[in-house]
Amino acid sequence: MSYAELIETTGRVNDFLNAGSVLSWDARTMMPKGGAESRSKQLATLAVAARDLLCSDEMKRALDGAARETAGKDEESPEARIVAQVREAIDYHERIPAELLRRKTELGSAAHEVWAEAREKADFSIFAPALTTMVDINREMAEALGYEEHPYDALMYRFEPGTTQAGLTTLFARLREGMIPLIRAIAEADKPRSDFLFRDYPVDGQMAFALKMAEKIGYDLDRGRLDTTVHPFEVSFTRNDVRITTRVNKNYMPMSLFGALHEAGHAMYEQGVDPAYTRTPLATDLISLYAVGGVSFGAHESQSRLWENHVGRSRAFWKNHMDDIRAAYPGTLDDVSEEEFYLAINRSEPSFIRVEADELTYDFHVMVRCELEAKMIDGSLEVADLPEAWNAAMKEYLGVDVPDDANGVLQDVHWSSGQIGTFCNYTIGNIMAAQLFDTATSKKPEIQTALDNADYTPLRNWLTENVAQHGRRFSRDELLEKATGRTLDPEPYIAHLTKKYSDIYALN
Repeated sequence: MSYAELIETTGRVNDFLNAGSVLSWDARTMMPKGGAESRSKQLATLAVAARDLLCSDEMKRALDGAARETAGKDEESPEARIVAQVREAIDYHERIPAELLRRKTELGSAAHEVWAEAREKADFSIFAPALTTMVDINREMAEALGYEEHPYDALMYRFEPGTTQAGLTTLFARLREGMIPLIRAIAEADKPRSDFLFRDYPVDGQMAFALKMAEKIGYDLDRGRLDTTVHPFEVSFTRNDVRITTRVNKNYMPMSLFGALHEAGHAMYEQGVDPAYTRTPLATDLISLYAVGGVSFGAHESQSRLWENHVGRSRAFWKNHMDDIRAAYPGTLDDVSEEEFYLAINRSEPSFIRVEADELTYDFHVMVRCELEAKMIDGSLEVADLPEAWNAAMKEYLGVDVPDDANGVLQDVHWSSGQIGTFCNYTIGNIMAAQLFDTATSKKPEIQTALDNADYTPLRNWLTENVAQHGRRFSRDELLEKATGRTLDPEPYIAHLTKKYSDIYALN
């Protein structure tokens, strides 16, 4: 067996995962409700088939041959990294019984429809039985995988290797230290006008404008498309077919626009992966069994948050595109200046919904989820008590009284698919986004000059060169060190928020 045979065999794993991604995309955009039960079994079959091939004797023989053939390669070479990652993935999955994976995948597909119904009816009791089973399955997975300090660590490894509950506690404390003074000061400040965001915006017009702006920043429509869904997402079936979704509220236009910009950031990451890595482990997450090129979920989130917030919510963006949005909605925004629009889309106020939260309060939503997840996994919080605990945490962190389950514990899709341990990625992505953007614009001032003139190519090229093209070749911290000279650092993020919101609210 040889290295070429390893690439071909792992490519077949990638094929299984991409087929599953197509079925998942269809389930969340096109599939009628009646298809949920059979679709869950189809997805489970593909996931188990991918896992079985990954852990097969055929794969192990190919791995041994590839290891001998590439023994002299530099440890950072693509070949050496592929061998190491396949070996790690086999070890990881052999600790998880195949039947456990099947149960989790079947439930994850079926539970999505249950969650959607519960959310529509704002009734957590409909979803609670499925979530209880999903939490039990994740506890089993944590025990099978093993951990040193907290079972939550084992689950986070799947999405953000190296992140621990103890580390998150320290990171969250530093963010609260930097953010809470801003939030308190803003509470006493005058609020910017925002009434015009809630006017009548036709659905078709919103979708057309959202897609136009996604394409403007660099989303390649020859390799992508935009659809609507309940909870926005991006999905790639190799770098040559990367699809995004958004959701639309005809009386709140920013939802569709910034949802599309966010998902376009994810998509450009996938579209920017080195073509040579297609169907290889450097474009396949063999631990999570997703056909993605991002090195971690946090790294992926950094690209979406960077394009959504550092670009899409910037003054320069609306200086350049205010005429475009006025043209998209004739007469609707004629009484609104670009400065008023900029202030409105960046206003900070505690809210119920994470995906609609402003930059400053967003991470408090993440803290709530991470802390409650960890308690559910270690058994200190029962699923039945989750709504009460959720509402209490939202009151403590954001001072809001959650009106119902749809605006509270049921708002995120992740738990229905079994993605427990992934919410930390959103805050890590925010931190990485600021760190990368600060480095790019500091090292190459011409990038900011280009952004000021509606030219997004220099920034996109820098991100492709320093992040996207590498796929999964480097770890998250290796990628950050190579791009910015240091590992994960919250200080640029805190500085960004302090500067931006002090300016918006004239804080001294």
